[in-house]
Amino acid sequence: MELTGAQIMMKSLEDERVETIFGIPGGTVIPLYDAIYDSPIKHVLVRHEQAAAHAADGYSRAGDKVGVCVATSGPGATNLVTGIATAHMDSSPMLAITGQVATGSIGTDAFQEAHILGITLPVVKHSMQVRSAEEIPQTIRDALYIASTGRPGPVVVDFPVDVQKASGVYTRAEGNGCRGYSAEIPEDLSGMERAARLIRGSKRPVVIAGNGVNISRAFEQLKNFSEGLDLPVATSLLGKGSLPSGHENCIGLVGMHGNAGANRALDKADVIVVIGSRLSDRSTGKQAAFASDAAVIHVDLDVAEINKNIDADVWLIGDAGKVMSLLTDEAAGHDSAARRAWLGAVRDMASSEPLRREAESGGVYPWQVIDALDTVTRGEAIVVTEVGQNQMWAALYHDAKQPRRFLTSGGLGTMGFGIPASMGAHFAKPDLPIVCLAGDGSAMMNIQELDTYARYDLPVKVIVFDNNCLGMVRQWQQLFYDERFSNTIYSRRPDFVKIAHGMGIEAFSVEAPAMLRGAMERAIDTPGPVLVHVPIPQRHNVFPMVPAGAPLKEMII
Repeated sequence: MELTGAQIMMKSLEDERVETIFGIPGGTVIPLYDAIYDSPIKHVLVRHEQAAAHAADGYSRAGDKVGVCVATSGPGATNLVTGIATAHMDSSPMLAITGQVATGSIGTDAFQEAHILGITLPVVKHSMQVRSAEEIPQTIRDALYIASTGRPGPVVVDFPVDVQKASGVYTRAEGNGCRGYSAEIPEDLSGMERAARLIRGSKRPVVIAGNGVNISRAFEQLKNFSEGLDLPVATSLLGKGSLPSGHENCIGLVGMHGNAGANRALDKADVIVVIGSRLSDRSTGKQAAFASDAAVIHVDLDVAEINKNIDADVWLIGDAGKVMSLLTDEAAGHDSAARRAWLGAVRDMASSEPLRREAESGGVYPWQVIDALDTVTRGEAIVVTEVGQNQMWAALYHDAKQPRRFLTSGGLGTMGFGIPASMGAHFAKPDLPIVCLAGDGSAMMNIQELDTYARYDLPVKVIVFDNNCLGMVRQWQQLFYDERFSNTIYSRRPDFVKIAHGMGIEAFSVEAPAMLRGAMERAIDTPGPVLVHVPIPQRHNVFPMVPAGAPLKEMII
């Protein structure tokens, strides 16, 4: 039986067990949307294509499947680019299906034509364009396979409108026909003996757990590695939750806005074991000064990350879980008493410079909101953040008790990520509470998606920290630009409660600390979406902070 290319596309997605896609129809995907009409796959109609990409990304990060988004050609496809780049920077698997003008019109500057394969080339793991109906099943299987294996990432499939309309016989894809691609990790453990010897003999070791631990789901191995060898564990922003925040060996976030104790420990370490982190400038501070007195052992499955930002003394290429399991055994025999003394010293460093929890009478402060939220949700919620001060407060104060429940845009730092990513997280994990922590600036980036929340009655709770400014840039201007607040402080404050009500969402404001626990309980217990508006002091900054280009030890506390 012959089907149209659009029908074959949907049949291919169904056979690959895709359950949810996010998107918006447009001219060059009308045939595809006609096929969606008859498909059992749930389509979530968003209000902007960027939100579709972030929702697909959030779906992947929270769940176990590749998130899928769809957009029409030209502006629809280009609106996906920020979301694709966000997924690429954070190694999040995604399939983006873009409509395209008819194959005979490609290259003619046809209406709504954009060379999306060329535009996205630097920010995808792979991309391809289908040219016949018969090749669709294998293309989709290959795209999902590439996106989800090895180091995950986004894949773009460009789908010309004439191919959508063309007829063909559907044949289910078998196997993976990706020429030149192998999901096999190019393992290199030749440095294992030296790495084990360094760890065993170390007096002041520190582990940095990055996103690779979360991606490989190596949580138990990290716990055993830390406990078995008495190792303090700091986390990158995306590694948060890989070891529970409350674990006695977890010393918290490292980097520009890292915990003082974690940054001090790294500065004093003699061996630093990096697991699945690219060691970006936000994690290392001044890179020339990072680990100046320490040997660096770098574990990653992507050889391209080795010596990219920080030179490693020893590297191990392989899956994070496997490598940590081997190291736990190979590095046994350390001086337990000395190592426990170091752990005690690290904890003392942390307690001597605790996170700020000051509050003036009458004001509501972000840490109070996060404490109340954690108390009410008891660590069960998936917490998704926007980007800016709200993100750093969440990273510092939120008690992440379980892995893969703290979702944030790390590498690209995309304002507008949180609200749509939260809806994706809900569709991946509908039985878990989803909370989005946002600033007023970043909330406005994709606030139109509150309408999507309302239409699908999504039980996502959005908490807006409102300081009526672009807080993180304002903070830099205060500290480093002589308080020349150029275009960061708003002359008026939008009424977020009215905006939410206008979108069909329950919303209310909280203006006193005594109201917070009741407000969090009300938000969590209310069926459907809720927005909680929390005015906070405009001059309340995120600390600790390492000035750009400074070493980690030069923190502003």
